[in-house]
Amino acid sequence: MSTDFLGKGLAFPLQINARGGLKESKLQQKVKESIGMILGTEPGERLMRPNFGCYLQTLIFAPNNTTTANLAAHYVEEALTTWEHRIILADVTVHNDHSGGRLVVDLQYRLKATNEPQNLVYPFYLEQA
Repeated sequence: MSTDFLGKGLAFPLQINARGGLKESKLQQKVKESIGMILGTEPGERLMRPNFGCYLQTLIFAPNNTTTANLAAHYVEEALTTWEHRIILADVTVHNDHSGGRLVVDLQYRLKATNEPQNLVYPFYLEQA
């Protein structure tokens, strides 16, 4: 099966390659970067796509408890099923890391183009009020 559907483009965040140009990323790496971009963007930040992103940032001052973790899992699942069409989301698990003051988002998904299982761990840091 072709992996052209996974795409290629500029790496995110922008990086310089060994030749002094902008670094590119492709295939699975591009999908992971896209997931990071979706989860790190709050809806309303993008002028031409005001609904793009994930509501994780609304939890920045929330207590580090099970309710916050469950809400984070809901926000992540909703955002990825809406905005990342190259994956099939298998599982979203959010763990509380009390010592680090963060939520650890563990994503299990499959690439539609290859049916290859992937995982991504996304840390979300909470501010202590």
